[in-house]
Amino acid sequence: MKRPLGAVVVAYGAGLLPAYFFQPPLAALLLLDVLLAGLLGGLICFGVKRFRAPVVWLLLALAGWTNFTWRTAVSRETDLRVVMGTGVPAAITVSGTLVEPPRLKIIEDNGVEKWHSLAKVKVSEITDNKGTCPATGEISVSTPGVLGADFFSGQRVVVAGVISIPPPPLAEGLFDFGDYLAVRGMYYQFRADSTNDWRVREPRVLRPPLTDRFLTWSQATLSRGLPANDETVRLLWAMTLGWRTAFTGDVGDPFLRAGTMHLFAVDGLRIALLSGILITLLRPLRLVRSKCGIIAIAMMWFYTAATGWESSAIRASVMMSLVIGGWALERPYDLLNALAAAALVILVANPCQVLEAGFQLSFLVMLAISLMLKPTNAWLDGVVNRWLGPDPLLPLELVPAWRKKLLEYARTFAHGCGLSFIAWLGSLPLAAEYFHLFSPVSTLANIPAIPLGALALAANLGALACGDWLPWGTEIFNHAAWSCMWAMTWVSEFFAKLPGAYFYVPAPPVAAIAVYYAVLAAAFSGWFNTRRRRLAGVALLALIAAGCLGLWLRSRSETDLTVLPLRGGHAVYVDADGRQNDWLINCGSRDAVQWTLKDYLRGQGVNPLPRLVLANANARNCGGTPQLMELFPVGELWTSGVNFRSLEYRRAVASFELKVSSGGSPRAARHRQMNCGETIGCWRVLHPAATGGTAKVDDAPLVLLGNFNGTRILLLGELSRDAQSELLGRTNDLRADIVVAGLPDNSQPLCDHLIAAIQPRVMIIADSEWPPARRASQALQQRLAQTQIPVIYTRTSRAVKIATTPAGWKLTAMDGTVFSSGAVSASPTRNEPRE
Repeated sequence: MKRPLGAVVVAYGAGLLPAYFFQPPLAALLLLDVLLAGLLGGLICFGVKRFRAPVVWLLLALAGWTNFTWRTAVSRETDLRVVMGTGVPAAITVSGTLVEPPRLKIIEDNGVEKWHSLAKVKVSEITDNKGTCPATGEISVSTPGVLGADFFSGQRVVVAGVISIPPPPLAEGLFDFGDYLAVRGMYYQFRADSTNDWRVREPRVLRPPLTDRFLTWSQATLSRGLPANDETVRLLWAMTLGWRTAFTGDVGDPFLRAGTMHLFAVDGLRIALLSGILITLLRPLRLVRSKCGIIAIAMMWFYTAATGWESSAIRASVMMSLVIGGWALERPYDLLNALAAAALVILVANPCQVLEAGFQLSFLVMLAISLMLKPTNAWLDGVVNRWLGPDPLLPLELVPAWRKKLLEYARTFAHGCGLSFIAWLGSLPLAAEYFHLFSPVSTLANIPAIPLGALALAANLGALACGDWLPWGTEIFNHAAWSCMWAMTWVSEFFAKLPGAYFYVPAPPVAAIAVYYAVLAAAFSGWFNTRRRRLAGVALLALIAAGCLGLWLRSRSETDLTVLPLRGGHAVYVDADGRQNDWLINCGSRDAVQWTLKDYLRGQGVNPLPRLVLANANARNCGGTPQLMELFPVGELWTSGVNFRSLEYRRAVASFELKVSSGGSPRAARHRQMNCGETIGCWRVLHPAATGGTAKVDDAPLVLLGNFNGTRILLLGELSRDAQSELLGRTNDLRADIVVAGLPDNSQPLCDHLIAAIQPRVMIIADSEWPPARRASQALQQRLAQTQIPVIYTRTSRAVKIATTPAGWKLTAMDGTVFSSGAVSASPTRNEPRE
């Protein structure tokens, strides 16, 4: 076989996929391994070749399954999952060892930087009100503030705080912190109130390890002669040392949108640049290849250790070690085989890596490069020769030197463009999956960004080499690196601002991602070389296209409505057929827009926002309107005709009208009113009645009744008790399948008479865990429970999605609660939050 390790890693990886969804007892898997190994031995002994290969592939897949289960299964009685179980959150004291140096995270709150320390602790015992008991496992610890110099990797520590299971994401498309921790072998998060809850346990380690000391010294060296607390310096630390704290707030957005964020990951590109720089510096010393390779590999692994043994750095170092080793020993190597060898080593050592975004991006991008680079470069060389090449009949010695140089530079530039385009193709579906981004400008942005990043990295290496013994050289290199980083930042911002540079898109289905890479691999690996395979491939692609078309046509008839709790308020997002028919009702406070709503809308693929409705005029529901309009262009603003005293509401309307006026559009065309009795799109306005005076916020929220494919959904907002009576007196057509209500300030939502008029099949109370005043009271829960109608509280259920089709509706909450139009029956209230 030309590339034997490719088939091996595919078979081994195939066993990791079922292990993620289904984990039988480890003993059963080990027994199967033994039986298959025995069967293989018997086939070899008796010379049976026909079934030997299938048994080998099956044994490899089973080995992957067994390894994954062994790494993730509960194997000890002291495992944290056994000791703590589901009886969390709980206040405990943890004793253990710091696995790595505490990382810093900077959170911007109204322009003020707040620092948090994030640490990974290997637990040895826990203490609660019942006593002390041994425990094993790792936890993620978060603490406001910056831990002192005594806390470093290997230090024995004691921490007091609250342990809990990471909650699910608030809504679809948001970051799943629990899944992120589980991939890294952690199943609990731990919160300490302050750095005072930390102390060093005896016997203490007096000196940090070499890697920690190197990082501290490197940060001081790379900032010598440069401004303190400078954003560009932080970006240099991020690129050279893997210092992730640099990306505060929206600092990383231009790099993500321009597709240059990969330069800040300790990945294959940076390790390749580092290796190339080292070999380039060593070769003039007249060292033989073997010595150059040994030194380069040793320095590369030291760099990997110094940057904290990042998973991406280990992956890249394994692969580059194979490549440099083959070059040093003057042995031929195949990039695909080296890639498969690196993947196999990593997945055997840690099979959970297959679930990490970094692993998938690194290897799939490199797979695309290894398959596509050679034919792409050949095609580009032909294009360059046609445009700039000399007459093919002209002898080479008669071609002018300037033309040879021009042709050489043109080919190098074309190869760089081709490499950037291939890397973009290789990362396309995964960028949509993990970042919800489609960046057509990425290829162009990387052409200047990669050389600038390489120069900045080389200058930083020069600064580290000069160190303290040649301070003036260190400062020169630092200023050169600073200039390159500033230029790279400018390039990323420039390309990110170009029209059509990027679009936010929803995450594609996993099946679509698999088909994409399968087609890419088959097309460039020579699988379609025979006519029979081409016909089979075309037929399969046609079948897949027909299936996708059917799913798309089915989705056109579906309208989704999501109730999103937002720090005391709530928003409702309506995703209808065609982006121009979407609605956002309320947007939450400033913090809610910044930390929740922004990411949610981007995860849904929202770029401009067609319509924004300010249904509630208080700060917790509309205070973030100015921030929302900076992030998403708003087409139309809809409000009621009632005047409110709310300052936040007035600011929201004024900011929209100011933006509309500055854009040259007439205000009346884009700021519209919803009046009682009108039907606007899918909504009928039921409240408030037009008045000439000024109303209280809770007395006059917009009450909207929507009809989606025959499903009636009533949005009451935060309707006061008096306003509920007024609504009942005005109309007798309140019947709805689902009703959504917020919590008014001075009364309860959904009085008994209103529930009787609505006759809902499910009630949704949009309350929140924080602040405590926005939680549904015990009295409200007891009263609603007596109605025998299912009630969902967003405080515990988190976001609620209602999917409507002509066949009916289905309601799904993030905590797993599910109702459908054909399965709702009179039953006790579900999902009641605990006080």
